[in-house]
Amino acid sequence: PQTVTRAALGYGMLAGVCLALHVAAWISSLSFTSITAATTLVTTNPIWMALFCWFWFGDRPRALTSWGIGISLAGSGAIVLGGTEALLGGSNPLLGNSLALSGAVVATLYMLFGRAAQRRGLSLGHYAAVAYSTAAVLLLPLPWLWGVSYGGYPLAVYGAIAGLAIFGQLIGHTSINWAMTQLSPTLVALCILFEPVGASLLGALIFRELPTLNTWLGAGIVLVGVALATLGERDTATTEA
Repeated sequence: PQTVTRAALGYGMLAGVCLALHVAAWISSLSFTSITAATTLVTTNPIWMALFCWFWFGDRPRALTSWGIGISLAGSGAIVLGGTEALLGGSNPLLGNSLALSGAVVATLYMLFGRAAQRRGLSLGHYAAVAYSTAAVLLLPLPWLWGVSYGGYPLAVYGAIAGLAIFGQLIGHTSINWAMTQLSPTLVALCILFEPVGASLLGALIFRELPTLNTWLGAGIVLVGVALATLGERDTATTEA
């Protein structure tokens, strides 16, 4: 078995910090913008992955990837800046969309640091324990800082929180972290693109939240851009973290 180094633990903790920032930014965004806008913007991480790999590792994106990046950013701008008057479930779309986009950037760092930690000796279980614990410690005091209590809510609220922890974090995030070391990042990115589609359908069914035309158009542009960027990267070698 590989020896766990300080570097591996350090990358695991950095991943946890980025996970905490991602959760804080994206969950907060849902209070200010629509589910469609938030999930579309937060899943632009394949775009940021290509940019980070270019700047840090010299892995220059191909022409198709560059086109995809430009198209996706244009779509993100359309969502962030437009359609603010009729977004159901959002009191401040500009703030919410900006938070969701920030969540995508730190989510990319979370994935890169997590991959680096596992490549340097941390098993999936040990990495998850380090990263998730770090994120939990950082997030735990936030309600108190904002003057909000952990108690006094309906039982359904705690059930929803438990569902997020079990299905979203333990199963969802751990599966992504495993996939980052076993599969092509391209395939992982393509799978993540199903999130805004599924979330929008669930939002319409459960909360009756119908996105505006501007949001749908922007979301479609983003998904086209991300798909092009991902296809542009399909033949490139996997970048070592």
